[in-house]
Amino acid sequence: MPANKQIHLASRPEGEAQLSNFKLVTGETPPLADGQVLVRHHYMSLDPYMRGRMNESKSYAQPQPLDQVFQGGTVGEVVESKNEKYAVGDKVVGFGGWQEYSVVDATQPGALRKVDTTHVPLSHYLGAVGMPGVTAWYGLVKIIAPKEGDTVVITAASGAVGSAFGALAKARGCRVVGIAGGPDKCKYVTDELGFDACIDYRQHPDAKSMSAALKEACPKGIDGYFENVGGYIFDAVLSRMNAFGRVALCGMIAGYDGQPLPLANPSLILISRLKIEGFIVSEHMEVWPEALKELGTLVATGKLKPRESIAQGLEAAPEAFLGLLKGKNFGKQLVKLV
Repeated sequence: MPANKQIHLASRPEGEAQLSNFKLVTGETPPLADGQVLVRHHYMSLDPYMRGRMNESKSYAQPQPLDQVFQGGTVGEVVESKNEKYAVGDKVVGFGGWQEYSVVDATQPGALRKVDTTHVPLSHYLGAVGMPGVTAWYGLVKIIAPKEGDTVVITAASGAVGSAFGALAKARGCRVVGIAGGPDKCKYVTDELGFDACIDYRQHPDAKSMSAALKEACPKGIDGYFENVGGYIFDAVLSRMNAFGRVALCGMIAGYDGQPLPLANPSLILISRLKIEGFIVSEHMEVWPEALKELGTLVATGKLKPRESIAQGLEAAPEAFLGLLKGKNFGKQLVKLV
């Protein structure tokens, strides 16, 4: 069995996460038992939610254990199998973690899923046609539930969730407005992803300025909002929401280092009779087949053109992850392992 390089969580961060919180180790890959397969990972996913799991405090996901493989989504190829449902060469998506190989008990429901790379590149199954895409789908379809002509807004618009959200919302006849950091990301959001407008939050560093920018971009107000960030941007959006607007609360990356994120004017929730719903996409597995079918079609037909930031090699993962938390990535952040 091959030697296997892994990245473990060595310590919990105090405040901002650091490279010293991670460590690289090399271990032996155990021999396969009946029902198991050995997967060689081609790509690993880096996602903002992983920052919350580094803490021991209460969160929507269990804390990442110390001195164990850092957990996360992977795509790769079956290189050995003791399971009749999986053959050597099958392309699969799973939750193999920050390592080069994983031994997977393929008898467990949901542990592995075979994917077709004829029209959708393998890496996209960690982004647009994977968990981030389904996240966008659930927040839009099940919580915001837009009508044709509605105005919807999303933060982190150039990322994996944001790009999928834009394509899904345009397909439903919405006016789609993104918020992203920097002119290059905003240009990509409008020119390539087809959003109607994009606001550069770096040009609007406080709630008053952001609210004015939203008023210009959303002349009919905001009917639905997909929240990834929190902080002053959330305050600004609440000030522009229409009556009976819906907010899908997916992430609060502005508070991932532990500081609380108070709302400046929560009475707006009552004044505008808003529905605000937090959700975790892994708790809604029943919608994944429907969502993945639509997302796969959007990618295969060129209506969704996801962008990727790719770090090379397992050793690059911690630095790429810290960069993701600071918005240095452009599109879905991946690590290429082969």
